[in-house]
Amino acid sequence: MSRRTWNIDDGPLRGLYRDRESAWIFGVCAGVADRFNFQVGTVRVIAVICLVLFFWPTVAIYIGATLLIREKPLIYSGRRTEYEFWRRRSSDYWSRS
Repeated sequence: MSRRTWNIDDGPLRGLYRDRESAWIFGVCAGVADRFNFQVGTVRVIAVICLVLFFWPTVAIYIGATLLIREKPLIYSGRRTEYEFWRRRSSDYWSRS
């Protein structure tokens, strides 16, 4: 993966996700680039070339990928102690309600 994507609870993220943080439209190209360790610009150029040459199949595949691929979960990238504090704080809030 091009960026270190690590979930504190579950370990490294595996699989294919739509990356909405680096997205232009739905994040399919950014997710593919992140999964297979390509540059996002390269994947986008390939997608545009495919769009020009094979318009309807490319549109169908892109829409299908948008509907089938899950969105990348948000990852907390701060210190472990801060994460535990806020996680404990939010669980205390819901237990008092």
